[in-house]
Amino acid sequence: MNEILITGARVIDLRFPTSREQIGSDAVNKDPDYSAAYCILETNSHHEGHGLTFTLGRGTDLVVQALEYLTRYVVNRPLGDITSDLRAFGRQLTDDSQFRWLGPEKGVIHLATGALINAVWDLYAKAENKPLWQLLADMEPAQLLTAVDFRYIDDALTPDEALDILDAARSINRSERLAQLQQTGYPAYTTSVGWFGYSEEKIRRLCKEALAEGWTYFKLKVGGDPEEDLRRGLIVREEIGWTNKLMVDANQKWGVEEAIQRTRHLAPLDPWWMEEPTSPDDILGHARIRKEAAPTRIATGEHVQNRIIFKQLLQAQAIDVLQLDSCRVAGVNENLAILLLAAKFKIPVCPHAGGVGLCEYVQHLSAFDFLGVSGTMQDRVIEFVDHLHEHFLDPVIIRNGHYQLPTTPGYSIQIKPESLARFAFPHGEAWQTT
Repeated sequence: MNEILITGARVIDLRFPTSREQIGSDAVNKDPDYSAAYCILETNSHHEGHGLTFTLGRGTDLVVQALEYLTRYVVNRPLGDITSDLRAFGRQLTDDSQFRWLGPEKGVIHLATGALINAVWDLYAKAENKPLWQLLADMEPAQLLTAVDFRYIDDALTPDEALDILDAARSINRSERLAQLQQTGYPAYTTSVGWFGYSEEKIRRLCKEALAEGWTYFKLKVGGDPEEDLRRGLIVREEIGWTNKLMVDANQKWGVEEAIQRTRHLAPLDPWWMEEPTSPDDILGHARIRKEAAPTRIATGEHVQNRIIFKQLLQAQAIDVLQLDSCRVAGVNENLAILLLAAKFKIPVCPHAGGVGLCEYVQHLSAFDFLGVSGTMQDRVIEFVDHLHEHFLDPVIIRNGHYQLPTTPGYSIQIKPESLARFAFPHGEAWQTT
C-alpha cells in the first residue's frame, strides 16, 4: 500500500434531474435535483479513490470549487503517508490558515472535506482489498483512534473512554454479530413512500408495494398544512397498520413553539420519531421540544455540521435518535468520533441516507457500529430511498427490508463512467434536453 502514489484528482459537478418527478421533495426542499460534488483520486496503480458529497442542485459548483482546492493536499502524496496519520490529514484540510476562515468545520468547505476524506478511505479500503466496514472492523482499537480528532470533544469523550468502548465491542460475541449481518443484514426504513409531492393514490400504491417487499419501517414527510399532514399520515397508517413503525420528518420547517404544537398534533399517528423539527443548530430548542412534545422521540443529524454540535446535542439531552450523515461532516474520520460519542451517551444511531450515494455510504458505517462500537441493533435502522442506485458499480442490496452486507472492496461509492458523463452538469446529455 505504501507504494501507491496519488498522481492526480478529478472533480465532477454531477446532477440528476430528480425534481421532474418530485423525488426527494419535502416541506422545505420542494424541487431537489439529487446532486454531488464527485472526486476521483488517480494513482500509479489500478486503484482509484472515489468520494462524493451530496447536494440538491444549485450550489454544487461551489462545493466543486472547494473540493478542487483541497485536492492539493493529496496529489503527489503516497497513500501510506496519509493513512499513517489520518487525524493529521484531516486537520490539514480543516486547519488551512486562510481557507479555515470560510468555516471552520462547517458549510461548503466541510462538505468538500467530507468528499475528499471519503475518497481517501475508499482508496485505502481498495488497497487493502476489503470493504470499508471490514477495514474499520479489522483495525486494532488504538490504530482506529488515530483517525479520530478529539479536539473540542474531549470534555465529553476522552481517548481513554473511546478506547474502552472499542475494546468492549471487540470482546463480546463479535463473531456471532458478524454472522447475523451476513445472514440477515441490517434493518432499514423506507422514505420512498412519503415524499411531500406525492398524491394519495401514489402513497397508497407505494405503501402496498413496500409491504409486499417486507418493509416494516416507513417515513412520511410533513410540514405542510397541519390537517393535511395528519390526513396523509392516516393514509399511511391505513395501509401499513399500527404494528409497523411510522416516522415523520419536518425537515427543519418550524420554530421551536410551532414544532412543539405540530409534534403534539401528529401524536395520533403514534410516530416512532419526529425528525428535524427545527434548526439543527438550535440545541436548546431541541431539548425543549423533546421535553414538551414527549413521548414522541426527537431525531436529528443530517444537517448537523460537525462533531461539536453533536456533542452538545447529546450533553443537553436534546435528542433521542442521532442521524449522522456520511459526508456533511468530515467523512469517515469525523463519523467515527460521532459514533463513539453516541455510544458514550447511549443514544441509537440511525443514519440519514436520503440522497444519491448516501445509502451506499452509510451501510458501511452502521455495519461497523454494530461490530465495533455499539454492538447492538436495538432501535436502530438505516434510511433507504429507492432512487439512483443503478448508477453505482456496487449498489446497495436490500432484502426483506434489510441492507445486505457489502463484499466488494472500497466504500461502494464508485459511479459508472457512463453515468458520470451523462449527468455531468451542465454539458452532460441529461442536461441538454432541459
